[in-house]
Amino acid sequence: MLDVQEVTGSSPVPSTIQFVLEPDSLRERVRVFFLQHWDSIVLEDSVLVKLKTLFRTAYNFFNRIRLKNTDVTLIASNCNGCCILHDLGLKFNSPFVNLWIEPSDFIKLCENLKDYLQYDLVFITPAEKEITYPVALLKDIKLYFQHYSSEEEASLAWNRRKGRINFDNLYFLFTDRDGCTKQNLLDFDQLNLKHKAVLCHKPYPDIESAVYIKGFESESCVGMCMRYRSRFSIRKYYDDFDYVAWFNQT
Repeated sequence: MLDVQEVTGSSPVPSTIQFVLEPDSLRERVRVFFLQHWDSIVLEDSVLVKLKTLFRTAYNFFNRIRLKNTDVTLIASNCNGCCILHDLGLKFNSPFVNLWIEPSDFIKLCENLKDYLQYDLVFITPAEKEITYPVALLKDIKLYFQHYSSEEEASLAWNRRKGRINFDNLYFLFTDRDGCTKQNLLDFDQLNLKHKAVLCHKPYPDIESAVYIKGFESESCVGMCMRYRSRFSIRKYYDDFDYVAWFNQT
């Protein structure tokens, strides 16, 4: 039903009729229903994918307009880095793409990046039998080339991208995954790096570089931050981090 209220006053303008939706009106009930059941609505997957792709493309487009610093080199501990670069349409000016590194090794790498990059990759047979992708040592740190099909592919990509590094425009992105401890977070936070950030599953007021990613509070670490928040959302978990503003801090 509509609640009809007559609005009168001292103005010579004739009285008007104002329509106010009652809480139990059909329109309001429909709105509440959609808010409560949005995630359970069934759409054809192909239609949903097309819609999400369309709106995500628009989201990325506006982020690309905001971005002023486009020659960044992002040193990332896992695939969040390359996914962010892909969303922003940036070239991979870093060999740390499509791979992951254990927390303590990543901290050593960040602290002595130029030194480590003087060494060649040495591929090894991992002790973990479930790992079927290439693994290499860079001096004494281990690189897990999870998204490469062969050592040759990993080596070629590594050397090609290593040559693009801009040491005057470095950014370091860490996460609290893969066995990361509070001490690892503190050690990373203490590194003398101009631009550093770590994605965390809960707030850490005592860690300046910590970025709280909502949705993983009941877990021991953040999940896959490059995934969409829900079936219908166009936002990814790492969008809680304003990486465009971060990159623009030159």
